[in-house]
Amino acid sequence: MIALPDEPAARFFMNAKVPHSLDTLQQLASDIVRYARQQGATACAAEVSEGFGQAVTVRQGAVETIEYNRDKGMSVNVYLGQRRGNASTSDFSKQAVRDTVDAALNIARYTAEDDCAGLPEAGQLATEFPDLDLYHPWVLNVEQAIELAGECEQAAFRTDRRVSNSEGATVNVSEGCFVQANSLGFIGGYPSSRHSVSCSVIAGKGDGMQRDYWYGSARDAREILKVEEIGRIAAERTVRRLHARKLATMQVPVLFEAPVAASLLGHFVGAVSGASLYRKSSFLLDQLDKPVFSRHVHIDDVPDIPRGLASSAFDDEGVRTRRRAVVEAGILRGYFLGSYSARKLGMRSTGNAGGTHNLILRPGEQDLSGMLRMMQRGLLVTELLGHGVNQVTGDYSRGAAGFWVERGEIQYPVEEITIAGNLKDMYQQIAAVGSDLLVQGSRQCGSILIENMMVAGR
Repeated sequence: MIALPDEPAARFFMNAKVPHSLDTLQQLASDIVRYARQQGATACAAEVSEGFGQAVTVRQGAVETIEYNRDKGMSVNVYLGQRRGNASTSDFSKQAVRDTVDAALNIARYTAEDDCAGLPEAGQLATEFPDLDLYHPWVLNVEQAIELAGECEQAAFRTDRRVSNSEGATVNVSEGCFVQANSLGFIGGYPSSRHSVSCSVIAGKGDGMQRDYWYGSARDAREILKVEEIGRIAAERTVRRLHARKLATMQVPVLFEAPVAASLLGHFVGAVSGASLYRKSSFLLDQLDKPVFSRHVHIDDVPDIPRGLASSAFDDEGVRTRRRAVVEAGILRGYFLGSYSARKLGMRSTGNAGGTHNLILRPGEQDLSGMLRMMQRGLLVTELLGHGVNQVTGDYSRGAAGFWVERGEIQYPVEEITIAGNLKDMYQQIAAVGSDLLVQGSRQCGSILIENMMVAGR
């Protein structure tokens, strides 16, 4: 784990040590809603936010970039009946705020009525706000960040002499705070943090060079791997790709390593999210309560994990979130809906305006080595290239790199191949899910073994 500097981590947003504290943002959001109603809006929702960060990159032992950012903004949605107008600004002055609300009202006056437009149902709004422990400032000055990034990169070089170059190691510190309010009486918000360390290196020479990377991300920097570990893993992942071969075209089992397996969850989320469903642009239309995956698959949407990278007590509309099983033994039990898409579909919001929360594919019993033994012969995919996925038909075709496996053991690296299939078939052919659960973002899963896919090579 990363050791924090001795300087105490002051809770900046909570203690008003930034230009706009949490209390100030709450007051501003309330003022926006009040002014909109005074100007004739039948309903209104507002969000105000502020954030800042620092990113330092070291490459070949020298500082390559030092970046600072400070962002703030407010956005307002107003309704005149079922006509909606939206406007935003980064100016928090009283006049600018009023001008923004007025602009939104003018837009609403010229907007066509939409019978699905409007605020969420009042009974669905969050009323309890548990502390999910999402705010952990990392008090790190530039010199300390440079030192950590340098240690990360040097660890990669020390790991193997075949690591010949670097794309850099980056230490990123980020904090933010937001508040939402609407004319139904909802107001909620909180400060949060998200920090990361990453390293990308190059091994080999000439046409045989290979590149790979590793990173860690967490709300609390102490939960990120030590920078030396991140550098070591980046180097080991890079070196193992040296002397890659091509494969002949064949149909074989394909094992997606955990970092790339999460993309399969992403395609599923897109297919069962409201906009895709009501526009009928999804390969999973009308599949509720039907088997979509193999029976090995259980997927949960979990919004209340302490320090979770996508945890929240409410969604982007203020609707309360809740734990739910989205897929049970392969059967689709729920969609991802905000209020608008729910009305379009004749359903209720699932508390997913703005997307999923911590989406977790329940781990199986085998680690990656066990999954390789289960596969026996086939392709282990560790990198995906391109965007050849059709969300309407489910057709899947992507460039890939990884390793050829025989007798349950990795034999050699492979590259310049394409894997293809159809997501509907791929989901049904999931033979096993690994226990190697990886937490690097909102979608958490282990490795995924697909029984059969087309692998196109030379």
